[in-house]
Amino acid sequence: MLVQRGPWTLNLNHINLPVPDVAATRDFFVKHFGMVSVFELPKNSLVILRDEAGLVLNLSHFDKTSVIEYHKDFHIGFFRATREEIDAIHSQLNTSGVIAESPKKAVGRYGFFIDAPGGFMIEVASLEGEAWASRSKQDG
Repeated sequence: MLVQRGPWTLNLNHINLPVPDVAATRDFFVKHFGMVSVFELPKNSLVILRDEAGLVLNLSHFDKTSVIEYHKDFHIGFFRATREEIDAIHSQLNTSGVIAESPKKAVGRYGFFIDAPGGFMIEVASLEGEAWASRSKQDG
C-alpha cells in the first residue's frame, strides 16, 4: 500500500546493511533465502541482491577501518503464510548447518531467529490471526 503525503508518493527502494564480510553475507542470502546477486563492486566492498518479490538488499563494507556493530535487537525479517512453511524453512536451515532456534509461538507470530554472518539477526515467521489477516488485506 502506498501512502500519499504531499505531492509525492514514496516507495522504500532498498536497504543497505554494512557488514564485515560482504562475500560471506552474500553467499548466505543466496544459498538460504534464494536472493540473486545483481551487482558487485570489487574488494568485498558492495553487493546488491534482489529477491523474487523485488526487495533490493545492499551489503556494503566501504570503510575497512570502521567496526560494524548492530544493536542486539536489530533484525530483518522474512514472512511466510503458514506454520508449515516456517517449519520447512527451519528444517532446511538446520540440514544445511545453520543453527536456528526452534520455532516458537509468540504474540501474533510463529517463527524463529538466526544469526546472519553480517552480525545481525534474521527473523523467519508467519503472522497469525488478525495480524496476518490485516497484512493480507493491505498487500492484496
